[in-house]
Amino acid sequence: MCGLLGYAAAGELDTDRFYHAIAALSHRGPDGRGESVRQGVALGHTRLSIIDLEGGAQPLRSECGRYVLVANGEIYNHLELRAELHSAGAKFLTGSDCEVILQGYAVWGRAVLERLEGMYAFALHDTETQEVLLARDPLGMKPLYLTTAGEGVRFASELKALLTLMPSTPDLCATALVQYVEGQHPLARSTPFKMVERVLAGEAVLIRAGRIEGRWRHWQVSEVVPFREEQPVAALDKLMETVFTQHQRADVPIGLFLSAGVDSTVLLGLMRRYGMTDIHTFSLGFPDSSVGDELDVATQLAQHFHTNHRVITPHAGDMLCRMPQVVWAADDLMRDPASLPTLLLAEEASRSMKVVFSGEGGDESFAGYGRYRTSRVERLFKDILFPGTGGFRSRGDLRGGVAKRLLGEALTAARTGWRQPLIESWQSYPDQWTDLQKMQALDLEHALPDNLLVKADRMLMAHGIEGRMPFVDRRVVSFGLALPDDQKRDAREGKKILKTWAAGFMPTEHFGAKKRGFYVPVNDWWQGDRLAALSTALHNNAAIREWFRPQGVSDLLSEQGRTQRVGRQLMTLLQFALWHRFFVESTMTDMPEAADPLRLLSE
Repeated sequence: MCGLLGYAAAGELDTDRFYHAIAALSHRGPDGRGESVRQGVALGHTRLSIIDLEGGAQPLRSECGRYVLVANGEIYNHLELRAELHSAGAKFLTGSDCEVILQGYAVWGRAVLERLEGMYAFALHDTETQEVLLARDPLGMKPLYLTTAGEGVRFASELKALLTLMPSTPDLCATALVQYVEGQHPLARSTPFKMVERVLAGEAVLIRAGRIEGRWRHWQVSEVVPFREEQPVAALDKLMETVFTQHQRADVPIGLFLSAGVDSTVLLGLMRRYGMTDIHTFSLGFPDSSVGDELDVATQLAQHFHTNHRVITPHAGDMLCRMPQVVWAADDLMRDPASLPTLLLAEEASRSMKVVFSGEGGDESFAGYGRYRTSRVERLFKDILFPGTGGFRSRGDLRGGVAKRLLGEALTAARTGWRQPLIESWQSYPDQWTDLQKMQALDLEHALPDNLLVKADRMLMAHGIEGRMPFVDRRVVSFGLALPDDQKRDAREGKKILKTWAAGFMPTEHFGAKKRGFYVPVNDWWQGDRLAALSTALHNNAAIREWFRPQGVSDLLSEQGRTQRVGRQLMTLLQFALWHRFFVESTMTDMPEAADPLRLLSE
């Protein structure tokens, strides 16, 4: 688990900014740093040591010197691939899991991408053909950005490093900003900056002579073929034994972020089932807030499984003072409020752990969300009003004329097409798929990699923690998406097969509880003097005035004072103002200290 960046020059290689950009990724890899500068290609790497602690430093190089690799992530089936490659004559120089990418490319070429099971982003330099291959894992667990602005191709794990590598800060992209305001995050390739894009989940990019020569998807959700398994529970059991056993591979201890939800509880049961003994679990809640929490249930689970359990109960002031750190860590524009508790959990876990399990992906893979059980009539009505996605993910957060009052001229002009990536994805899914499978796929293709996995990766890596999410494994996702609807959900509940399977090895009393999600009490925070201070900060902020209408901002503030119901929309504006300060007005490469965000904006 690491950070990477690189520059493939179209002419003379300029490395003036290169070493400063590597330093901008030091939080992702506090255990080591390395670089390779050859034939007009510069590759940089920062390392978090998880496997082969002594010998796995990067860049990795083949024995003959032809191939050079920098990689971020974990290859879970590396032992199986290593054995296969040994038989084919490969000579390994380290015990690193990522070396199978290097040796696999030497033996199989680009087909190695079809054999890798894991979370990864990598850059592989072939010094003989003078090509650079970039690739990102199938579900987009590990990030990778690139730009062709200026001469050559620059790429990095995070925007803050890529911006440091670029000659100047590019202009902002109005479409991506609208997607952030309406849907919580930019979609697909979009980033907040023009000329900067995400490499898509499951995508590979070939660079030659400082130019992109080709790009393709080595895997995507639309390729999954539906099936009906005669013994689905037994098949899931066999699959999860393989997947979870591989996910346990590490040369350091592994902890768990434990909520009262099905997914993290199943992971806890699997940790015990497959031999893990000294288990450390971490939970967070808001016992004095209006949203409540489920700490009692999480604590009972920890006691049942005899874990070393730590509980965090932050107050509103503690949470708000971490907002600047959350915005900096997120890097991309992403406004999921659950980023705050995730950052605090990562900070606590980092005192004793380098790796934690987390339950992301279970709802998308096994149809756990209530939105998957919306009636066909309701979805038909929404599809008439907001066509293109079958009445699912059909509209944004700005409703009832709010957009007209709030969005500035540039955002208003960009608003008409903000859902286009969702529409294109929905229309690409096979006709024989059910509506449920299409809904799952749309979330797997967008909400998961563009939001939930951004939150998980960035908040954890900000504190040097690797997050492992077995439910986001390509094999699990494919199995869950392909299952018939009736094996996943009915009118009352989702994740039916997951619960049935888990009942064989763990207590399931709490599975009947209504899914809550991770609610954060943002409306509690914006009242009284703090709301007045927020009003002053927003109205005086140049970035807010540039992109939003003052009257619309005032209307939101007034409504919050009356109803305490629009805290999320106000947080959207606050986070944008902070993000603009960190990444547009300057490029902040080090995490800021915990501080009152309103005071910070006034400085």
